[in-house]
Amino acid sequence: MSAQSGWDDILNPGETILWQGRPDGGFHLAIGQIAVAVFGVFFAGFAVIWMVLAASGPGGFWMFGLLHFAVGAGVTLHALFWPGFRRRRTWYTLTSERAFIATDLPIRGRGLKSYPITADTALQLEDGPPGSIWFAHEYRHTGKRSRRVNIGFERIADPRPVLRLMTDIQRGRDARAQ
Repeated sequence: MSAQSGWDDILNPGETILWQGRPDGGFHLAIGQIAVAVFGVFFAGFAVIWMVLAASGPGGFWMFGLLHFAVGAGVTLHALFWPGFRRRRTWYTLTSERAFIATDLPIRGRGLKSYPITADTALQLEDGPPGSIWFAHEYRHTGKRSRRVNIGFERIADPRPVLRLMTDIQRGRDARAQ
């Protein structure tokens, strides 16, 4: 079975697959995740203190704190474990024209997004192993604010050859000839 099977209805005529890979699904903490997890721990901790103090009073009034404790614990667990879980359910494909990111997540289901690679596409390498190549961004709105989120091939084993393929696409070279 070729790498292109299953892609017939997705790829443009003449478009070919150059690379396919997956992100590292291991546990990894970024600074933003740590900040959110610490907030969740403080939120849950405050709820525990409130429940202990409220338990000294009559009745079951202390149980109102359970909701706040659950929210704090959920925020903490989400910050620590969701990014790795999401990466374990993500697949990457680079073609002669586009970059694809496929996901299969609970509740959200399957998703496939494509991003054209053109001469104007800003490519950013975070070297490593694993390293990342960022080629797009989007703004996610949170209340009155919005934050920029980089999109790309995140935490891949060897990003430099993939970056070379992408720059070849930008320059109009046939990346398959390499």
